[in-house]
Amino acid sequence: MILKSTAEFHAWWAERHQAGEFSVRRVPFDALGSWGFDPLTGNLGHASGRFFTVEGLQVRDGGTEIWAQPVIHQPEIGILGILVKEFDGVLHCLMQAKMEPGNSNTLQLSPTVQATRSNYMKVHRGTSTRYLEHFTGPDRGRVLVDVLQSEQGAWFWRKRNRNMVVLATGDVPEHEDFRWLPLELVRELMAVDHLVNMDARTVLSCMPFLVPEDSAASTGDPFRDALVRSYRDRPAADGRFGPDGAVGVLGWFNEAKTGIDWTARLMPLADVAGWKRDDWEITDESAESFRVIAVEVTAGNREVARWTQPLLDPRGEGRAVFVARTVDGTLRLLVRARPEYGLMDQVEMAPTVHLHAGQDVDAVREPFLRDALLPGGGTTRYDQVLSEEGGRFHHAGTRYQIIEVGDDFPADVPPHLCWMTVRQLTDLLRHGHYLNIEARSLLTCLASLC
Repeated sequence: MILKSTAEFHAWWAERHQAGEFSVRRVPFDALGSWGFDPLTGNLGHASGRFFTVEGLQVRDGGTEIWAQPVIHQPEIGILGILVKEFDGVLHCLMQAKMEPGNSNTLQLSPTVQATRSNYMKVHRGTSTRYLEHFTGPDRGRVLVDVLQSEQGAWFWRKRNRNMVVLATGDVPEHEDFRWLPLELVRELMAVDHLVNMDARTVLSCMPFLVPEDSAASTGDPFRDALVRSYRDRPAADGRFGPDGAVGVLGWFNEAKTGIDWTARLMPLADVAGWKRDDWEITDESAESFRVIAVEVTAGNREVARWTQPLLDPRGEGRAVFVARTVDGTLRLLVRARPEYGLMDQVEMAPTVHLHAGQDVDAVREPFLRDALLPGGGTTRYDQVLSEEGGRFHHAGTRYQIIEVGDDFPADVPPHLCWMTVRQLTDLLRHGHYLNIEARSLLTCLASLC
């Protein structure tokens, strides 16, 4: 069934909520069933050796430890895939109403396929992953996007998933938890808090952007016109507003990566200093960062109807902001080269500002950026709270913002920041390990403003 309007979508969404039999409750670690702590390392893992483990992460500068924390280690590569098809000349996405145990609102709009390798190989001994055949094997559809992308480097150890967009080449049987939505309707739903999930946002960001047909003409909205030009333009070098072309951007990025003088490695969870474990949680002694908890889950529409698992539970809400400025009629985003301990390549391109749960604007080092985040510091073009991965994180939300600043905002910025057009960023999304998960989410948010 094709849903053509927001009213039709919300009617279906309410129906899926009523049809589901969902419950999530906290349990002590000894109720985790197939999960347990290794007696030698203290690592928390599954009896099968699959899915993921909670281990320790150690960061060293030379021979000195400067940081240690728990981290989720999930070495297998899962599939995040959206099946697309044209109906009456309009591109539609097959989207799923999917329950995840960490979702604050139970159901969120998810990709067609959102599955770890352990899940689609049925390690859980449950049912098969629906529509997987469209993304793997000889009979899959026409692949439009296929790229490995990273996930949260603060909470995962070198985690990455296969982001795919596949054009269906034949009839696709319908299931009640899935509906075809026009791409523009999916983008419109980005204006609703906690609705479009993180996995859908990262795949949507990798989807080639379709510039509106009337983009050559002025709409009378200076911000939208500047945004559309930003999707088209690869700017010439102009000194203060970013490097010219791919070579210049990659030179700036490589320079940031070569400046890293720390190393990170996994360590036994039992050896992580400053953290403690009791029957119910693993937490930092200062109670400022996050904790690891255990939950028991019931979900009637999942491959397995009941299971237990650990979840990472952040203390509060994060914030991710792209500062934007129009230069010669084209919108540019201020991009940060951001190191994170769990990233495979140590540094990725990130939003201008990213604050973890528990941090406030005082954690922003640059005074001109702190000013931009304060009320009256700029024009807020996008401002929604969206959820992070509900399969691994418990009620993890980030306030995503796009703030437009004026000509009084500094053009010359420190070396770890760079002005870029949207086109420069989307060109890089054909490859992995350039844009981090928060930057990709914000690009999907930005596309909803066109």
